[in-house]
Amino acid sequence: MTENTASTATGPDEKTSLFVTTPPSTLAAKSFVNLYGGVYEHSPWIAERLVEDGISPALDDPEKLASAMQVIVERATRDEKMALLRAHPDLAGKLALVDLTASSRGEQQGAGLDQCSEDELVRFSTLNDVYKGKFGFPFIFAVTGFHRTDILAAFERRVKNDIDTEFNEALQQVHRIALLRLQAL
Repeated sequence: MTENTASTATGPDEKTSLFVTTPPSTLAAKSFVNLYGGVYEHSPWIAERLVEDGISPALDDPEKLASAMQVIVERATRDEKMALLRAHPDLAGKLALVDLTASSRGEQQGAGLDQCSEDELVRFSTLNDVYKGKFGFPFIFAVTGFHRTDILAAFERRVKNDIDTEFNEALQQVHRIALLRLQAL
């Protein structure tokens, strides 16, 4: 299997991709939104708008569906984009992992954010407060494949960005999260 191909599961422990068992183009609008409305954190409007545009068989691939969803976000107003960014949780934010969506919880735990030392927790908390005060939305980082020390270093670097640079970077991170979530289905 290549990185850009859907899984076709051959063994008992392998998972068959949702893109193989239930391609997006075969779904009714409501079913599509139910399945893919959570790909972007608490923002089903993206899947709803994509359904309005039509889901063709060309989108029966995680990367292509991710690209189409990204276009929907790019067409959105700045206020809608800001709401999308604000829908994301704080990273390691007071470690209220019970308040996270299942996807966010798994992603943060996978990066070790649930195992922060006391010093790391203080640093994350301080940076979260400074970052949100400066930019008006939480720090967003596609944590899959990164360790909490990498994330903390990126946090410390990005908090120094100007608002436009960081707004665009946060949106790119949101798109990466969406792609990773689609690839995991």
